[in-house]
Amino acid sequence: MNLKPLFDNVVVKPAKAEETVKSGIIIPDSAKEKPTKGEVVAVGEGRFDEAGEKRIPMDVKVGDVVMYKEWGKTSVKVDGEEYYIMSQNDILAVLEG
Repeated sequence: MNLKPLFDNVVVKPAKAEETVKSGIIIPDSAKEKPTKGEVVAVGEGRFDEAGEKRIPMDVKVGDVVMYKEWGKTSVKVDGEEYYIMSQNDILAVLEG
């Protein structure tokens, strides 16, 4: 199954949470901080302007690694993998380098 986001929505595969700290201590699942970083795997075509005549292009593209807001995303599972669907407005930054 493929997810095709509509309008200015994007699909992000979240980064894995850290399981150990530098000292080697293993962190249990209940204490792990939820990741707010992930890779964009699908992008909608963009939303329409206020007049509804022209599409506004997206600022992110497939393959971008992004940081996003903790709230405002919808979690879905596809073929056993977790993905987040969110508005482009919920993306805070594109990580470069």
